[in-house]
Amino acid sequence: MNFKYVFYLMSVLAVIESGFMVLCALLAFFYGEGDVMSFLSSGLITLLVGGLLFLMTKNHKKEIHRREAFLVVSLVWVFFSIFGALPYYIGSYVPSYTNAFFETISGFTTTGASVITDIEALPHGILFWRSLTHLLGGMGILVLSLAILPVFGFGGMAMFNAEAAGVTVDKLHPRIKETAKRLWGIYMLLIALEIVFLLLGGMGLFDAICHSFGTLASGGFSTRNDSIMSYSPYIQYVIIVFMFLAGVNFTLHYFAIKGNYKKIVQNQEFKFYLILILIVTAIITFCLILNNHAPFEHSFREALFQVVSIITSTGFVSANYSEWPSYLWMLIFGLMFTGACVGSTSGGVKILRHLLLFKNSFLEFKRLIHPAAVIPVRYSHEVIGKDVIFKIQAFVVLYFVIFFIGTIILAFLGLDFITAMGAVATTMGGIGPGLGKVGPVDNFLMLPDMAKWVLSFLMLLGRLELFTLLIIFVPAFWKNQ
Repeated sequence: MNFKYVFYLMSVLAVIESGFMVLCALLAFFYGEGDVMSFLSSGLITLLVGGLLFLMTKNHKKEIHRREAFLVVSLVWVFFSIFGALPYYIGSYVPSYTNAFFETISGFTTTGASVITDIEALPHGILFWRSLTHLLGGMGILVLSLAILPVFGFGGMAMFNAEAAGVTVDKLHPRIKETAKRLWGIYMLLIALEIVFLLLGGMGLFDAICHSFGTLASGGFSTRNDSIMSYSPYIQYVIIVFMFLAGVNFTLHYFAIKGNYKKIVQNQEFKFYLILILIVTAIITFCLILNNHAPFEHSFREALFQVVSIITSTGFVSANYSEWPSYLWMLIFGLMFTGACVGSTSGGVKILRHLLLFKNSFLEFKRLIHPAAVIPVRYSHEVIGKDVIFKIQAFVVLYFVIFFIGTIILAFLGLDFITAMGAVATTMGGIGPGLGKVGPVDNFLMLPDMAKWVLSFLMLLGRLELFTLLIIFVPAFWKNQ
């Protein structure tokens, strides 16, 4: 294990993070608010630690393999969150370091689960920092680094694959640096477009930037206490559209820009994603009209917003779905395990995994009838190997095993069962609002500190799609090969 190079990369990333803190300090200075010193102090501490690490590891071998890549990807999220919590903590905006860390890792993993009760009382610098953590975490901290820093050229593909699970790398560009640039370019283009459309709807520039960061990152941090509830129908529809786009594989966005619409139309996952949203929205709309006697447009908008927000793991809310009939919020709970498309910024299991498992299960009946026949799973006219199906099966089984274990741990720590299930499902899926006492109009402040550390681990576990993080706890990982 080349530890020197691993921590050398951490030192470089610390410098990057301190630079973003200085950016927030400049914004705070512009608004003339009291969080300037919080960011300058935090940036200085982060820079000093990064500088010390740099001096200790400057004589390193530029060599990185799969094990180092997994370790770098796992460490960077923890590293960024440890120092990213400092502006909240030093400025006493979140007095408890546990809560500050929870808020920060929730931002970087684009979960959007919060412990802050009065968001509108926060200064602009802190609000921007919350949204900036979404921006950085949405496409991936290391994907950004690969795009802009030559030092990450060594072992770049290994780190990219470890962090950006599901992205079809070879269809964008043969060079990983160029792929990372294209992904970030598409990401920033969509953010810029959303900002423009939100401005056209009367939203202020600052709020438009923050909400666009949260939307395209599938994050969900808002600058309002009631999230998107008090905004106009136009604003809500704009956010729905861009939440939907954030849940689409970014490779398809690339094809759209290139004018290759055939690839989009033929993509089975995209079609299933669209159909699922439409069907569940139709069901919820009908039930809301039937139960609440609300106008069609209002019921449709509330249903569509919540369905798209949960499936894409964005977590913005335009209605308190915990007040809906119980069978509807249980339907919402089921959507927390769906996820959007692979290669998107959304979390969760992802639709492609569900689709391939469904196909394999259906074909199993044919295999039972014709045991001698070779009946492979096909996706987009390509044969999917058994090894891929086995990996998907392992992922889904492990995902639900961890969900049950996490629920039991939180119940043991004093949470009621519904709250425990909602908290674990929403943090693993990177969604934000859950059920029970962590529902759409509540937050995670009331949870015990130990529960927050457990959920912080689950956020990271979900963001890295289980195996990337869990592998470093396997003893064989640390043995010399």
